[in-house]
Amino acid sequence: MDDVGGRTDGLGPGVGGSPTGLGPIRRRRRRWGRWVAGGAVLVVTGALGVGWAAYQKLDGNITSDRTAADELARFEKERPTALVRGAQNILVIGSDSRSGGGNAEYGRDSGTERSDTTILLHLAANRRSATAVSLPRDLMVDVPSCRRADGRRTEPVFTMLNYAFQSGGSACTVRTVERMTDIRIDHHVVVDFSGFKAMVDAVDGVEVCLAAPVRDKQADLRLPAGKVKLDGEQALGYVRARKSLGDGSDTERMDRQQRFLAALAKKVRSNGVLLNPVKLYPVLDAATSSLTTDPGLASLHGLYDLVRGLRTVPMEKVQFLTVPRKSYARDANRDELVEPAARRLFARLRSDAPVAVARELPEGMREGHAEELLGGLSGTPDPMPTFRGSTAAEEACE
Repeated sequence: MDDVGGRTDGLGPGVGGSPTGLGPIRRRRRRWGRWVAGGAVLVVTGALGVGWAAYQKLDGNITSDRTAADELARFEKERPTALVRGAQNILVIGSDSRSGGGNAEYGRDSGTERSDTTILLHLAANRRSATAVSLPRDLMVDVPSCRRADGRRTEPVFTMLNYAFQSGGSACTVRTVERMTDIRIDHHVVVDFSGFKAMVDAVDGVEVCLAAPVRDKQADLRLPAGKVKLDGEQALGYVRARKSLGDGSDTERMDRQQRFLAALAKKVRSNGVLLNPVKLYPVLDAATSSLTTDPGLASLHGLYDLVRGLRTVPMEKVQFLTVPRKSYARDANRDELVEPAARRLFARLRSDAPVAVARELPEGMREGHAEELLGGLSGTPDPMPTFRGSTAAEEACE
């Protein structure tokens, strides 16, 4: 029997019911909508929390080189002035610290870090080119008086470039390179052994081309000839090996390091790492964990601003070369700059002017000069000089 006033079965009008009989259904839908909305909020909040936690971790990985910044500030008046707004010069220093698992096999650790690799990286103001110049560790240079870790100061000395880092750390290396090149160093980055290996592993290895098999007992490195994919441990042995690869010279080793860095840059770009958060995170984690930088780069935001401009640089405009050098007149085991080629290179970078690189220079052409035909044309303004080098676009095996 129906209740007075209408039906109570939810299918028609009744006391407290809707005219259509769909009140309970609508209430259930409203509750379901609130659950979905609440769940979405929780998911988004969770994702933001994870993202923020990841950002905080990466940001906290980077070590700020405040001591170097303070030391450089003391000598601000003697440092070069930046000439081109937007252009960036970054000094990349590879530390031979043996800390970390497995690193002792790469040499005896005397307790003093040395700069095993020094690269001056110039980024053009328009971010359409990047030029990496290797500076030999045995290059004879004027090293200024620098502050040691114990607070004492060294005496100015004419000696090998890697002495600057050994005696006065990154600040001393920056000041030495600035004196030699008259180029303002905007940022510096120190990378250690462990970080290098981790970065290579984070991109799942890097492919190189070997003209002959490699057998290096000291680094336990055994590689076949041809195309070889190197993991982090193998890559470190490959870029550091000297006597077991090539002619045993530091110049040949720098060429090998340049070829590897070109292959690494190409691997990062080809895998879409910069645009894929899943692939990018382990690379950033490995990179930031191994870096000691000036305060201006010692944050994820600072590094991102630097790397963001590199995404559009064409691979053929990512250039690698070694500063023009020759055996030092007083010691064949040391290097000295070749002039005026070195001065011309530094002047071009300082003014953000382009340079060209080639594996082999045209017959009769000297390094750091333009081709004679171009240079002899009437009214030709400052023709682009060419230096021995390569680009990241070149194939590993040719």
